[in-house]
Amino acid sequence: MIAFGRTDKGIVRKDNQDYFQLETLTDGKLLVAVVCDGMGGANAGNVASKLAAETFVEALSGQPSALLDDELVDDALRDAISAANRVVYEMAKSEVDYKGMGTTLVGAVIRRKKVKSVAHIINVGDSRAYHISAERMEQITKDHSLVEDMIARGDITREEAVHHPSRNLITRVVGTQPELTCDLFTVNLEAGDCLLLCTDGLTNLVSDAELFEEIRHFTDLEKCAEMLITLALSRGGPDNITALMVGV
Repeated sequence: MIAFGRTDKGIVRKDNQDYFQLETLTDGKLLVAVVCDGMGGANAGNVASKLAAETFVEALSGQPSALLDDELVDDALRDAISAANRVVYEMAKSEVDYKGMGTTLVGAVIRRKKVKSVAHIINVGDSRAYHISAERMEQITKDHSLVEDMIARGDITREEAVHHPSRNLITRVVGTQPELTCDLFTVNLEAGDCLLLCTDGLTNLVSDAELFEEIRHFTDLEKCAEMLITLALSRGGPDNITALMVGV
């Protein structure tokens, strides 16, 4: 497995509240990846995203045997995101400057197998995971956002959601409540497939079709991640941008 991540504060924002982390375990048989997009005044968003990501990875790194077990890996992911939620929530309660801070989180455990690899994905918020093969790109996660709920009810179309004034309002966040609900997904990966974990600083500016068209031409994942950041910056970069690529 090969993985690279890149992040940029963008052109408009003063600080970068995105944060990502990668950890390889069990002699390369396991990879843990996470991307967070923090929210909160002053430096609170920075603190929330970094704290959540580090806690998430630390919790998973401490139990590699569970991550290799089909029956235990999802529970391990739930426990890890719960630990991240608890740590961010407690710090937000104890420090006045951090009151109300929170973060999105999309994380993955990728297990390398002889024939196929398997990715176990977990998410809260609107940071996304995509599965890219030679033929197509598919969004794995579902945004926890106001416009996604409106689409599900039939109030607006997906095309209308792109420019909706409430498109940046998310409905689930790590760290703002003592408990949280997350979504879990499992994806089989063929040789040559890759995963993209990213924040909305990328997906708000580049459509899924454009992402696929750009990614499919790259074999170097490091250059691919850099190219995605550059593309978002070329369109104004109003938000922090993070792209993390994993290839199997």
